[in-house]
Amino acid sequence: MIKNFLLRGAVAGMLALPTLAMAAAPVIDVFKSASCGCCSEWIRHLEKNGFTVRAKNVEMPAQYRKLAGIPDALGSCHTGLVNGYAIEGHVPASEIRQLLRDKPKARGLAVPAMPMGSPGMEGPRQDPYDVLLVRHNGSTGVYRHYQ
Repeated sequence: MIKNFLLRGAVAGMLALPTLAMAAAPVIDVFKSASCGCCSEWIRHLEKNGFTVRAKNVEMPAQYRKLAGIPDALGSCHTGLVNGYAIEGHVPASEIRQLLRDKPKARGLAVPAMPMGSPGMEGPRQDPYDVLLVRHNGSTGVYRHYQ
């Protein structure tokens, strides 16, 4: 009887492993231009922070932003999709993780343009920038400010 209980526990644990692995490594689909180097750097940032990335080179990344419901005014060079949320531009992995924990009623997060010092845009200076929460009606609010 104890042996049967232990065997069932082991099987249940093994079945839970894929679920735990998915929770530990969310999958982000990234739609980007093949020639964009900063997109590749942002993808590396995500991977270093535990995300699994499925990058797709597309001719018109802006189409994916539009399909995700992110206003053009918030556009950047790539769009990601993760667990039903859109991620536009150079959003830090920590903010994506927070979004996935909080699960707000929103379209996703955006870092408009390509601010120097944001993930994938590292360089000689660090410009302040905002990570914006994009609501379903297209309005935004500051999710986090970076100095």
